[in-house]
Amino acid sequence: MAGLATDNSPVAVLGAGPAGLTAAYQLAARGRSVVVFEATEAIGGLAQTAVRDGYRFDLGGHRFFTKSSEVAALWDEVLGPEMLVRPRLSRIFWRGRFVEYPLRAADVIAKVGPLELARCLASYARARARRDRPDVSFEDWVTARFGRRLFQLFFKTYTEKVWGVATDELRAEWAAQRIAGLSLRSAARAALPSRGGDVPKSLIEEFRYPRLGPGQMWEAMAHRIASAGGEIRLGAPVNRLTIEHERVVAVGAGGEETPVSAAISSVPLRALAGIADPAAPRPVREAASGLRYRDFLTVALVVEGPSPFPDNWIYIHDAAVSVGRIQNYRAWSPWMTPDPRRSCVGLEYFCFEGDELWSRPDEDLVTLAREEIARLGLVPAERVAGGHVVRVPKAYPIYDAEYATRVETIREWLGGIANLQQVGRNGLHRYNNSDHSMLTAMRAVENLCDGADHDIWAVNADSAYHERGEADEQPYLAVPETPAMARGLVDDAPA
Repeated sequence: MAGLATDNSPVAVLGAGPAGLTAAYQLAARGRSVVVFEATEAIGGLAQTAVRDGYRFDLGGHRFFTKSSEVAALWDEVLGPEMLVRPRLSRIFWRGRFVEYPLRAADVIAKVGPLELARCLASYARARARRDRPDVSFEDWVTARFGRRLFQLFFKTYTEKVWGVATDELRAEWAAQRIAGLSLRSAARAALPSRGGDVPKSLIEEFRYPRLGPGQMWEAMAHRIASAGGEIRLGAPVNRLTIEHERVVAVGAGGEETPVSAAISSVPLRALAGIADPAAPRPVREAASGLRYRDFLTVALVVEGPSPFPDNWIYIHDAAVSVGRIQNYRAWSPWMTPDPRRSCVGLEYFCFEGDELWSRPDEDLVTLAREEIARLGLVPAERVAGGHVVRVPKAYPIYDAEYATRVETIREWLGGIANLQQVGRNGLHRYNNSDHSMLTAMRAVENLCDGADHDIWAVNADSAYHERGEADEQPYLAVPETPAMARGLVDDAPA
């Protein structure tokens, strides 16, 4: 059973992202001794705010929206009036034109055209007639709910650009988790004048956002942790987790061994199995080494003059360019850009760590971004005054054909370590939004301190919980709200 040791050793928190900092904050508030180990020199993990020359970059576009009263109360407690309420505007750039999202019936007909619309509807009717077929892949899941024509037009190319794998390789569970509640029928209802009723989760038209970006939340939280006596060690990658009698007793980092009473880990599952001492069984290590991630990088361009478009972000469904999404930081918060005579936009490129795109020199990536945004007709190249590059490793866990079996193997091993709790997106290898990640941390602290028996792995695990549970939280705080599929027709905002 989970629980703290009886000595006065601190609780170790592995990782200073949204989940790790929330766990440390909750522990410190309870008067518990806590030490946070963060491998990098920055806090916030996948949801940090980078700062270059005074310009602030949200790495992924993290809307703060949740159905969890606990998470919302925590946001208010930490930042209060610094949490802005912002209007949401996002569109899809498709075939050289903008398609509004949320959908508007007249706009869809005008942009897609009556003939193509008729083909889409016929394709949808055929898909509904075959609804008894099982959904194995992402492609199966989307085709069954939107029809093959819409899948090919809006989902396939964009999804494969984002994930770097074929749509028939991604598992249906990913779609069920991220876009449950949306179908062609619900999207069509949203496109027509409202008659009341529930609005699909992807159609939220305003959201909360820290005045200085998501990093402001984590900075304020870290300050409170330190004020309560907690410790955050930056540049301290954990290289050993000492386990005795089925309990974590010490954490090794930077050549130093720290005795601990328990551990809450948000480090990637792939890494966790490799730092256990004694070593995890070979099947567990093999399962961990097979887990895959999608990485991305942001090229933030400083642009002379006002914002080139009003959107918070735009999805780029154009095979002629490599960029997948473009953020407009001033539209998220005017305080993200220091010079009112300039704006700043972030071009997001999805890649694998170490591949050709990831490995390009920063100056080449800035040149690429300048050329592509000009090719799209959004910003003339001569208006670009400069740029900065930020790389984000392990941003999105990949739900491939083997991931579920691999995670289950690792989970069974973890179940034998009484005082170790896994939390967060990478800690669970689950594509959670940040509010879900924060909720997993809250539940982990309750397991350790209160003797609760929450199943952390159940948070945002299936569409029923995700859509209707009390803890159902579809924040759009997740690191990216990321690159889901054709996010334009699906869960928007990016991840």
